[in-house]
Amino acid sequence: MNRDTKSPNLPSLIGDLFTAHGLQVDNLIAVVWTKMHITTLLHRAGFQKRSGLDVNQVIYLLLVWVWLKTDSIGMFSRKSMQSFTDAKKDVMYDYLKREDVNWRRFHCQVARQAVMEHDLNKHEIKAFVLDDSVKIRRGKKMAGVSCHFDHLTGRTVMGQQVLTLGYASEEVFLPLDNQLYISQKNIQAQDQNFRDGRSIVAKRYRESVLMSKPEMAADMVIRALTKGFSADYLLADAWFGNKTTLRLKQSPDLTAILRMKKDKTQYRYSYYVNGKQCVVMTNAKELYKHHVRKQWQRIQGTSYHYKVLNVELNLTSSPKESPQWVSYRLLFVKGAAEDNTSEPGKHDWALFLTTDTSMEPSRILEIYALRWGIEVYFKESKRHLGLLKEQTNSFASHIASIHLAAIRFCMLVFQRQKGLRLQVSSVRNQLVDGLMNLSFAKQLWVLFRALIHNGLSGIKQQLDCPIVHIMEVIEEHINHFFVQALQLDPFTLRQEAMNNEL
Repeated sequence: MNRDTKSPNLPSLIGDLFTAHGLQVDNLIAVVWTKMHITTLLHRAGFQKRSGLDVNQVIYLLLVWVWLKTDSIGMFSRKSMQSFTDAKKDVMYDYLKREDVNWRRFHCQVARQAVMEHDLNKHEIKAFVLDDSVKIRRGKKMAGVSCHFDHLTGRTVMGQQVLTLGYASEEVFLPLDNQLYISQKNIQAQDQNFRDGRSIVAKRYRESVLMSKPEMAADMVIRALTKGFSADYLLADAWFGNKTTLRLKQSPDLTAILRMKKDKTQYRYSYYVNGKQCVVMTNAKELYKHHVRKQWQRIQGTSYHYKVLNVELNLTSSPKESPQWVSYRLLFVKGAAEDNTSEPGKHDWALFLTTDTSMEPSRILEIYALRWGIEVYFKESKRHLGLLKEQTNSFASHIASIHLAAIRFCMLVFQRQKGLRLQVSSVRNQLVDGLMNLSFAKQLWVLFRALIHNGLSGIKQQLDCPIVHIMEVIEEHINHFFVQALQLDPFTLRQEAMNNEL
């Protein structure tokens, strides 16, 4: 679960656009609107309005309103836009409350347009990423609010939980789909019934209440594959690392890489002692104790240690069913030590699982690190893109909000890739012939070099210091990024240990 990433170490995805000198966000959105053929996409998604302000103008206003009072970015016509939107506020809110608008379809089409325009399907690494984030909201009349446990603070909060499926590659992250998950604790129901129980919003409300998060996640993956998005991997953190998620993996061509809990899940492990095969049924902690501890191997090019075990897992949910044994690879990774200790503690290890039993440890970590994009997306969508900030109580407006924030993000990524595409590609082409031929350390360096390329010249001009000092700072930030992206920091590992003991 994402808890609104606080550390600045993870690189921004689109946040740098908001501090770019001379950026006029209304001009940018207007340009991207034309380049992405948004009017056509709205028509294909079935957006219409019978009278009054044209639907294209309504959607445009809904997309830009979040920036009208933001001081950190430029707005060429801020005053005139703000006065115009204030006058049309009722029209905008009325459209947000409509139950027949298919925001998910429009969101999907905008994301697909970004993928097609930049040939993202041709990237070396393509992964679906699942995660969720809690937005604290306390309004008594706010529909769809329920209790959610915040694993960062260790307390239960009232709010809305957004489940997101994203697309990640070595260069870009795009949100593909969103859904609100409503727990069964302290649900704040609708003040009034839906106008039509068969409407799009009514159906999504029932899904939010009746479906589990793994079931929602499976639907999202199936929907993305059906709509033409392609990926080789499915990435998710420990809150999705369970048999339910593994049972719901639909595509045989989709390799899952999941962070797993150190819980009581039973694995079947075979090993040899004096030439005799032994088979045990045991959990992750016992595997660590008897088959991993003191048997670590070093990942070349990094300071991390690992141990891989190939195991089997019975995916059936009931002992009455016939066993369904499936082979997996478990990767144990020794986490980072705290600043005041020389060695990691007993809880400072993490567990990953992949459906590819031959995948190298460095490859598992390299690909899993791409999930950092969804954490930064949640942070930036809350800070810059108006996620669930509309002052409305209806469930329909909440559905609209989560998709509008994602659409804004996709449009900004579309424009950002226009500017960075040649630059990032040229950096990569100068260094390598292909990503697969690099060592793990060099692969990471290519990724981070692309991220810091723009900032390096600025650092050099502002600081009168040797290049070696700049590089030392860069290496330090890279190490911080790696720890964050893989969730190997001591706090996270100890928090996992405490949660498993509850």
